[in-house]
Amino acid sequence: MPTITPISDLRNYGNVLEKVSAGSPVYLTRNGRGAYSIRDIKDEENFQKAEAMIQLMCELNAGIRSGEDEGWISEDDIRAHFRNRRNGHS
Repeated sequence: MPTITPISDLRNYGNVLEKVSAGSPVYLTRNGRGAYSIRDIKDEENFQKAEAMIQLMCELNAGIRSGEDEGWISEDDIRAHFRNRRNGHS
């Protein structure tokens, strides 16, 4: 469960950091509005993995749309392309 606290509580940052745990960030407010969040490093790592996965899924979807709109490349053409690249041909 997140904790919401005013940014002025950072004067005693040790007390604020004690409230942070995995799955339970602390949200800091400024003038009653959300301004910052402090998350456990495990949450940050999971967030970065999720962002990377979303980006990968977007790229895969773009590839699928391209194949459907412009046509697919045959498996033989793909193999030939990479065989040529490996052998130093452009």
